Amino acid sequence: MISYARQTHEEQPDAAPPPVEEHIAPAPRVSVQAFCETVETAAAVQSAGEDRRLGKAHLKIQMGGMAAAIEAYRSAPTPNVIVLESDGRNDLLSGLDQLATVCDAGTRVVVIGRINDVTLYRELVRRGVSDYVLAPVGAIDVVRSICNLFSAPEAKAVGRIIAVVGAKGGVGASTISHNVAWAIARDLAMDAVVADLDLAFGTAGLDYNQDPPQGIADAVFSPDRVDTAFIDRLLSKCTDHLSLLAAPATLDRVYDFGSDAFDSVFDTLRSTMPCIVLDIPHQWSGWTKRALIGADDILIVAAPDLANLRNTKNLFDLLKAARPNDRPPLYCLNQVGVPKRPEIAAAEFAKAIESQPIVSIPFEPQVFGSAANNGQMIAEISANHKSIEMFLQIAQRLTGRSETKKQKSSLFSPLIDKLRGK
Repeated sequence: MISYARQTHEEQPDAAPPPVEEHIAPAPRVSVQAFCETVETAAAVQSAGEDRRLGKAHLKIQMGGMAAAIEAYRSAPTPNVIVLESDGRNDLLSGLDQLATVCDAGTRVVVIGRINDVTLYRELVRRGVSDYVLAPVGAIDVVRSICNLFSAPEAKAVGRIIAVVGAKGGVGASTISHNVAWAIARDLAMDAVVADLDLAFGTAGLDYNQDPPQGIADAVFSPDRVDTAFIDRLLSKCTDHLSLLAAPATLDRVYDFGSDAFDSVFDTLRSTMPCIVLDIPHQWSGWTKRALIGADDILIVAAPDLANLRNTKNLFDLLKAARPNDRPPLYCLNQVGVPKRPEIAAAEFAKAIESQPIVSIPFEPQVFGSAANNGQMIAEISANHKSIEMFLQIAQRLTGRSETKKQKSSLFSPLIDKLRGK
């Protein structure tokens, strides 16, 4: 059912734009055919087809609008989704009636039109149109419309993938990703899973003090077995809200993968977990590039030196070009203030990247080293450590959520708890 609020933005020129944290779940493997009347709409649909969220969809664009669609499907089966552009009103309704005679059951229709009228909206709904988008449209409008056909509005928060990667080896990206995931689970009360993608040298199992017999390697090497039940058996429970898909961290086999090796794992995790944190190793291959580009949000962890600055800049440029309809990646500085080490100031880093770091985490070898050696998070080692607030800040920005408010305790809280128990 389409929402009429989508069609009334021309009547409200002062309405605020959608929030940057808007989450659009990617579309499954579907066929989409668009019949456009204007070059501008065709260009917007073409640009939408290059968006990461329609990466699995097969998109074909033709000119001619409604008449071309009716003629095309007289002798050919209809796709999963038909996108129609129309300028008229009566021609649109009569055309939809003709299209219905040649349209296969289950095909969904999205109409792009220029008439902002509630009566037309009701007629379109009565004829089974899945969505009506008011022209002129941008690429993100087309992406949103097609993707939302396959995701319930109440499930928008489900399946958010967050990718964390280091700009250089040894900058602490894994430590940051594990502590941020801990903050997402503990402070934001979101069910989350950490997927350790460094199969040879991953440290998530050590950091969470877990040694599961199975993990993500079992899924990657058995793609035909991957489903919800299989992934659930591979997950290791760390806390009530946090699970781990651990890496084997052994060298008894070589972990060379194709670019789509992790697709089935990510798709299954999306369908069951509200938040998936990918701990991506510092390497450049087809599958690491695909995982970064396909993520909903990205955090780059960098140390304040020249090599990290260059690599962060390169990652920013590539990701912004590959994800034109997404917000830019975030980055944080880590290990700031190493004694006697010359460093690039945060202001200079921000000037080169043209973006401010979300946080600058100081070099604290005693606390971070103790946590790593004990298999604990920073919050478990030192409950009041200043980095804990930084991890929460990162978690809030990446998930688009604010901190879960805790109930205030009072003098009578123990008595009230006893009465509730009775």
